[in-house]
Amino acid sequence: APGEDIQVQLIAEEAGLAGTVLYRHFHDRVDLDVAVQQRICQDLGEVLAPALAVDGTPLVIIRRIVDAVVRWATAHPALFWFIQLELPEPGPHPLAVAIESIAEKIEQLMGTVVEYEGVELGAEDRAGLDPWVFGLIGQTFATIRRWSSRLEVSPAPEQLVSMLAETTWLQINGMASARGIDVPDLSIAELLRVTEKSTT
Repeated sequence: APGEDIQVQLIAEEAGLAGTVLYRHFHDRVDLDVAVQQRICQDLGEVLAPALAVDGTPLVIIRRIVDAVVRWATAHPALFWFIQLELPEPGPHPLAVAIESIAEKIEQLMGTVVEYEGVELGAEDRAGLDPWVFGLIGQTFATIRRWSSRLEVSPAPEQLVSMLAETTWLQINGMASARGIDVPDLSIAELLRVTEKSTT
């Protein structure tokens, strides 16, 4: 489409890729677009890394993650739009890879709570944890996409963060309660200290 190359160049430059190297190292336009998506997702991962720190209760960590994504998407609407484009490229989508990386960290946090409670999850629960957590994160991205694409962007970002964090927490806490797990109101760091002491 007319102007499309200019738009991609602007997005690439915002993602930190110099315009002079855009087409030199890529086979075709799709190859370039995937590389730009990968770079954007890498930068988003670096933004989210502090939010995934263990110095907080599960609810605090969830809110921190959601807040980081909403703030980033609000500050970089073009990048947020671009990483969600489906491209005719074989292999996993860069955003799916990024979500999987976040999901792995969240699963580790959940595993800490389960170990602290001394509960043994069944094989089906363990197998289902990965797609379920992946879906939770994907739902967050889809909600932010819908919210940010409307003509009137409402509610305010902080209200959206509260809503998303609350609904995510309700799902996690509900799944835990159904399995006899009472998520303690302690930081993950404290839970790790307790579980490490009990295994030494």
